[in-house]
Amino acid sequence: MKRTNDLKTILALFMRIGGRRLALGALLATLVVLAGMALLGTSGWFITATALAGIAGAAALNVFVPSAAIRLLALGRTFGRYAERLVTHDGTLAVLAALREKLFRGWAEPAAARALLRRPARLLFRLTNDIDALESVYLRLLVPAIAAFGAALLAAAVLGAIDWRLGVAIFAWLLLCGWGIAIGVARRARPVALRRARALERLRAQAIDLVAGQTDLAMAGRLTAQCELLQRQDARLAGTDDALHRLDTRAGWTYAVAGHATVAGVLLAVGALAQYDGLGAPAAALALLIALAALEPFAALRRGAIEAGRTWLAARRVSPRLRQEATATSLPAPTGTDVLQLTEVIATHAGRDGAALHGINLRIAAGERVAVVGTSGAGKSTLLALAAGELVPQAGSVQALPCTWLTQRTELFQDSLRDNLLLAAPQASDAQLWTALSAAGLAHEVQQFARGLDTALGEGGLGLSGGQSRRLALARLLLRRADFWLLDEPTEALDGATASDVLARLARHARGRTVLIATHLRREADLADRLLVMHAGRIVADVRRGTTEFDAALAALRPH
Repeated sequence: MKRTNDLKTILALFMRIGGRRLALGALLATLVVLAGMALLGTSGWFITATALAGIAGAAALNVFVPSAAIRLLALGRTFGRYAERLVTHDGTLAVLAALREKLFRGWAEPAAARALLRRPARLLFRLTNDIDALESVYLRLLVPAIAAFGAALLAAAVLGAIDWRLGVAIFAWLLLCGWGIAIGVARRARPVALRRARALERLRAQAIDLVAGQTDLAMAGRLTAQCELLQRQDARLAGTDDALHRLDTRAGWTYAVAGHATVAGVLLAVGALAQYDGLGAPAAALALLIALAALEPFAALRRGAIEAGRTWLAARRVSPRLRQEATATSLPAPTGTDVLQLTEVIATHAGRDGAALHGINLRIAAGERVAVVGTSGAGKSTLLALAAGELVPQAGSVQALPCTWLTQRTELFQDSLRDNLLLAAPQASDAQLWTALSAAGLAHEVQQFARGLDTALGEGGLGLSGGQSRRLALARLLLRRADFWLLDEPTEALDGATASDVLARLARHARGRTVLIATHLRREADLADRLLVMHAGRIVADVRRGTTEFDAALAALRPH
């Protein structure tokens, strides 16, 4: 039942996003199949009738109408095939692009993307293979099934015009045999296709681990073992490919046998009709050729049946996120002059035992600079995630104004330096980008690059040093117009000189803004006028500058 609901979700999205184009594509595919069958049947009838007329010396046969029909059907089939390919593939690609967008919007839910980023291979698989697998729903299942049904109707109409019993029999046989073989192949292929999909995902994950961690693996002496593990996984994948290929070959053989049986049955039927009812040779040839072509459209279902297991798995994986419309992640505004209010907040992380925060009550007024300090695991980053709306509390309430979050990890993408900056302000001009780079202390270095703002960055910002990456993140922070800043260890892993310069720039541009910093370093906490000391998910001290408790809490932190 769940699998059926997942497929219904995908089908509903297909029809809602590309309904008219997809319906037109299915219609064109059906017309192409019917034109091919009509072309073969008409040609056979015409050749037979012409031959018999020549033998009998008859001059009454009209050759112009059949020959014109044959030319029309041939041209229509050719142009129809081109139009069908154009419309179906254009519609499918448009739907898949829209599904990827909906998937991204689904991951915009609080903590959804963070959960997937723990397993990046899974994230990649959802966006690529899983979405691509959904094309089979339309291109290899729906379209061939509709075209095959149209072929069965045409065969039934033509043969039924000769004898209604023959028409009913051929219609029932084609549906029973054509769809029955496809359903049987799908059932046998499903477990193998599922094993293949999972094997491919594991292979990708292990390949990513090997490439990303090859230095660590080599240092630990595990590089050879990881390569052998990858080789064994590849062998398992090859085994599933071989099994699916054998199923595909058997399915093709089964359809061929069924096609021969269909022709043999129709041949016996028209032979009997010719003997007892005086059926002419041209009509018999028409019936035989229509029967010969009728089962071919059903054979096109074979590939979709082989891939049905993979398609069902992809639907089961992505449909829950596609069903879920991304809700607004903006938090309700606090009352009064506060920018952040937390009331009896309890927060947990998925997959972890116990709460990360316990009964947090906190108010931060506009213009305050607050540092959250404590050891690793005390709950500092969790508190910032709540303020940013990236984490939903298990209990209690969170109210906050819109903010900009400079995370602990600098997220840069394999794109130009300009486009990495435009993520913060898509409408920003080059002049505004240079102003932000200058404020972050990176403009001079970017001017030295041969392509300036068009300099291409590698994956994760490859091509920039750690200090340059952090300054680029600072430039994005400055481009984003927000009066509430969340800073998560902004100078972690930077050398002393770079860290001091970054902090000085942060302090200068933070004037008039509210700042919440999570840190365990004294140099960062010294920016604040108020310290929140956290331990085991609780605020154990709330002290302000000018008190001995503030000085003691600041002195207890690591200098750098």
